[in-house]
Amino acid sequence: QVQLVESGGGSVQAGGSLGLSCVASSAFNGRYCIAWFRDTPGGERSYITHIHNDHDLKTDITLPYGRFTISLDKAKNTVFLQMNNLKPEATAMYYCAADVDDPYFCSIRARGYQLWGQGTRVTVSS
Repeated sequence: QVQLVESGGGSVQAGGSLGLSCVASSAFNGRYCIAWFRDTPGGERSYITHIHNDHDLKTDITLPYGRFTISLDKAKNTVFLQMNNLKPEATAMYYCAADVDDPYFCSIRARGYQLWGQGTRVTVSS
């Protein structure tokens, strides 16, 4: 079974940037989605953004706690999450997840993903 490994977490001051990576142990076949989630203080696994291998290979999104760019490098089996202008509310464990069930569209719900990484910690100080 393909495994996902996140890296790149750490500590940064408010307004700063961090880059996360999610590397798959081998290539996926067919259509797939890779998404990033984070665990909120309330214990909910909250959706951040996603990417589909047959659609755009890079997308941007602005959330209340930062600006995020997700990109896919197919040759390296790697998805990146660039996080800019981070706020203290961005502090959390961040997870990448893969839907390898040949999806046409990507889910924003955690239960739509079969494979998960172990998570990487992001801390933003004020």
